[in-house]
Amino acid sequence: MLNRKRLLIIGGDERYLSTISLLGKNATEIFVVGFTEIEFGNEKIHHVPKLDEAPFEKVDAIVLPVSGTNSNGEVTLSYPKNFCKLTKDLIQSTPSHCVIITGVSNDFLNKICIEADRDLVAIFERDDVAIYNSIPTAEGTLQLAMEHTKQTIHNANVLIIGFGRIGITIARLFNQIGANVKVAARNTTDFARIEEMRLVAVHSDQLHNHADADIFINTIPHMIITEKIISNMKETALIIDLASSPGGCDFTAAKNARIKTIHALGLPGKVAPVTAGKIIANTIIDVLSV
Repeated sequence: MLNRKRLLIIGGDERYLSTISLLGKNATEIFVVGFTEIEFGNEKIHHVPKLDEAPFEKVDAIVLPVSGTNSNGEVTLSYPKNFCKLTKDLIQSTPSHCVIITGVSNDFLNKICIEADRDLVAIFERDDVAIYNSIPTAEGTLQLAMEHTKQTIHNANVLIIGFGRIGITIARLFNQIGANVKVAARNTTDFARIEEMRLVAVHSDQLHNHADADIFINTIPHMIITEKIISNMKETALIIDLASSPGGCDFTAAKNARIKTIHALGLPGKVAPVTAGKIIANTIIDVLSV
């Protein structure tokens, strides 16, 4: 639990409204930057107008948005939309035990935490968080597929590229509602599991031979849906790319071929912010309870 813990939460989207409310039931105090438009109704949650006015010297953890910072240390604020800048000096002004918690990290954040000698935890790199988040991601993907096709998902031909933590959940969901699911993977262990799930396994190097699908769902964060594959697709095909920017699809080639594409980033926060916020809050509690 978070008894006697003081947290500084800097920025965050709609899911963080749920996160802050849940953490407010446990922590001693929470200081929030970037939420001046929000009233939390909890006397333990304090608004801080500017980042440099935050009480860094007495916080046990700094919580950043899912996206962390950009390469310049800027943190996105949402209520109202703005940004602030996190620096090494600000982190060094915290107690030595202070933990920096982010969704994902980058070279900038890694560097300043090392230089400031503070522990950095990127919670979206944890398997449990990725698996929990795969549920709203899969539901959001299904919603997009239903909204952007003119046929039922039942009996549609769906090709899922990648069989990691997200791909498995998506494959299971689309199979359960009656889609004809193929899954592209590379290793024999994945092939065995795909077949055990009574799905069709294809090798990722052979995607061009399976380009007749109605819906393509990519989870691989590097270029894999190439112009060659797109050239074999039918014009009514739909590509849903779930991979982090810049994605795994040649969007220019798809546009030229008049193939509809959706780069669907951050689905948990868009389709189920309360659930996504609860996942983040529970993970923060787990991290700080060690």
